[in-house]
Amino acid sequence: MKTILLEQKKHLAVVTLNRPEAMNAFNWDMLADLEETVESIKLNPEIRTVIFTGGGQKAFSVGADLKERKTLNEQQVRRNVYKIGEVFNAVDSLPQPTIAAMNGHAFGGGMELALACDFRIAQENALMGLTETSLAIIPGAGGTQRLPRLVGESKALELILTAKRLTAQEALQAGLVTKTAAGELFWDEVMNLAEAILANGPVALIQAKYAVKTGMKADLQTGLQIERKAYELTIPTKDRMEALLAFSEKRKPNFLGE
Repeated sequence: MKTILLEQKKHLAVVTLNRPEAMNAFNWDMLADLEETVESIKLNPEIRTVIFTGGGQKAFSVGADLKERKTLNEQQVRRNVYKIGEVFNAVDSLPQPTIAAMNGHAFGGGMELALACDFRIAQENALMGLTETSLAIIPGAGGTQRLPRLVGESKALELILTAKRLTAQEALQAGLVTKTAAGELFWDEVMNLAEAILANGPVALIQAKYAVKTGMKADLQTGLQIERKAYELTIPTKDRMEALLAFSEKRKPNFLGE
């Protein structure tokens, strides 16, 4: 059975963590498969938005496979920690907008994968958190860096040092997730967001994401220069002219990503 499933629906890719019997925990094979999948998405110009979700009904992902970890020596543990960090960096660096559809519990590495996505929508009954300190380790796949950038230093320290498990509503209040939804409405919310993104110019989506994420790492004036250069790349595109024509003809534009 494949540990990662990739389904492409026109310009939308859905990546499913497919180890439901293990609550979608990350073992070595799954990390390698996810790395390969993410690389294929990055190189596919037909994919304009990506959803990451978990197989089954219980979990998005509960993080590292602790059963596997018990069998590893220290060198192998270091290998796995390095790999999961690199794979989540690859998710974070995808040019396409990404959505974590958190259809169940998300702990440790599972939460870190969600943090590497641009948006997080959580099932209303899901629990989540960076719980590594309860296992005498720390978040090692970006959690100590991405969480404070999202919710602030003090709140991030509180959540990491207490290993608190948040309800979806608590996560929403903390700014950890974008939205919550229950039952059938969950996937409606996920698809509504994906479709709202997909309705826009593909080149513009990539350049806008690049400008925001790269600019946030720089001072304001450098960020403004990044924005200007990103804007300039949209000017010669066919999609920009199509948008102007569609506006004048009072119809929806047909964007080609060119």
